[in-house]
Amino acid sequence: MSLLHNLEAMLASGQDSPLIRFGLGNALISERRYQAAADHLRAALELDPNYSAAWKLLGKAYAELGDLEAAVAAFKRGMKVAEAKGDIQSVKEMDVFLRRIQPHAH
Repeated sequence: MSLLHNLEAMLASGQDSPLIRFGLGNALISERRYQAAADHLRAALELDPNYSAAWKLLGKAYAELGDLEAAVAAFKRGMKVAEAKGDIQSVKEMDVFLRRIQPHAH
């Protein structure tokens, strides 16, 4: 059974957590299922709005979906969260993604 199936089974059994939702989002991005990934990442952030890695992946999912405004908003929010936690590496990574897409965002 794949990681994706294991995580889906956990969710179906009533278990839910930011980590499960993040794992689902990450696995779905790997499968290029960006809308489903974004749905799970938003759920992770509803459970823990300070989950900077989830903000980063959500921004990536939105960018892949072509929703550049939402991607920019996710990266900016994620950078604020990461800065507040002292997670400088995540800030740098999101800044790179932001600079790549921002010239194209309206």
